[in-house]
Amino acid sequence: MQEGTDNGVAQEGDTIRIANDSLEYEIIIIEPGFNSWLVTQFPEDYYGIAFLENKNIFYVNEYNRRVLNGQYSKELYPQLINYEANVHYGKEVNYLLYNYFQYFEEKYNQRLR
Repeated sequence: MQEGTDNGVAQEGDTIRIANDSLEYEIIIIEPGFNSWLVTQFPEDYYGIAFLENKNIFYVNEYNRRVLNGQYSKELYPQLINYEANVHYGKEVNYLLYNYFQYFEEKYNQRLR
C-alpha cells in the first residue's frame, strides 16, 4: 500500500517496523505521510487494549475479505493481513494497526466499517 508523496518519493521515516521474535510476528507499515499523520492523532494511552483489539479484528476481517473478493483494487488490497484474534500482540502493535486503518480509510477514501 504505497503511494508517493507530492514528488513520488517516500520520505525518511515513512517506514515503521515492529517485530517480536518470540511471538514470530512483524508489522511493517510503508506509507508515505503516515508518520506525520500519526503524530496528529490521539496518543496510544488514549485507547484501551480491548478497544484496539476489537477494532483491529473487525478491520482485518473486512480488509482480508476485500483482498479475496477480487472486486477491489489490488493496489489498495495487495495481500492478506495475518492477525489472529487469540494472539496478544501488545498495545503498540494494535495502536499502530488501528491508526493505519484510520489513515488508509482517510487517504484512499475507503470505508472498512
